[in-house]
Amino acid sequence: MEIGSRQWQTLIEDGAEKLDIRIRREHVEKFTLHARELMKWIRKVNLTAITDPSEVALKHFVDSIIPAAEIKRGSSLIDIGSGGGFPGIPIKIVRPSLNVLLVDSSRKKVNFLKHVIRCTKLSGIDAIHARAEDLPNKYTFAEYFDVAVCRAFSSLDHFADLAIPLLKKRKGSMIAMKGRKKESSKYLHTCGEQGFTIQKSTYVLPFIQAERTVIKITLRS
Repeated sequence: MEIGSRQWQTLIEDGAEKLDIRIRREHVEKFTLHARELMKWIRKVNLTAITDPSEVALKHFVDSIIPAAEIKRGSSLIDIGSGGGFPGIPIKIVRPSLNVLLVDSSRKKVNFLKHVIRCTKLSGIDAIHARAEDLPNKYTFAEYFDVAVCRAFSSLDHFADLAIPLLKKRKGSMIAMKGRKKESSKYLHTCGEQGFTIQKSTYVLPFIQAERTVIKITLRS
């Protein structure tokens, strides 16, 4: 199987369907552009350890679009520690009404993200080279975003520390995408005590039976 082949694209379509996610051919075509550039750039930039085409399809693209249904149309979204563009770029592709900011502390990775944005001709999305903790003050993004998302970036507690200053105080949400390993979080306990809404769901990536967890925490309105 080759990235971009009809077999590869069908794998994404079938995987999404099994998770009750509707995607269109135009979405898969943009996924293909993203994936092909990812494979070119990993020769010089450490973007991902996943190179098998089927795993790229399922672990990067199908997995990344899982939270899309949880995000309201027109929302502002920040992807903290975006790396190779996951999950921010696939989410933007399937939810084009979102305003997306990709953030990474590696300049080389941000150069890649900007390149993919140009290749896919996406609008309403940008990438910046910055440390997430500098965003509220140095970059004036304090209480700016509706949603913050991260995928296997850090512990939930660390993600929360970075995300909360960036989220709107009324109904701002953070979405953490985790693997199978259960995580102990002092923050989940604190959120429960403070009355924040916590939604935790698990799913299995089709065909490879990889278990995943999504934790969504919505701040008090």
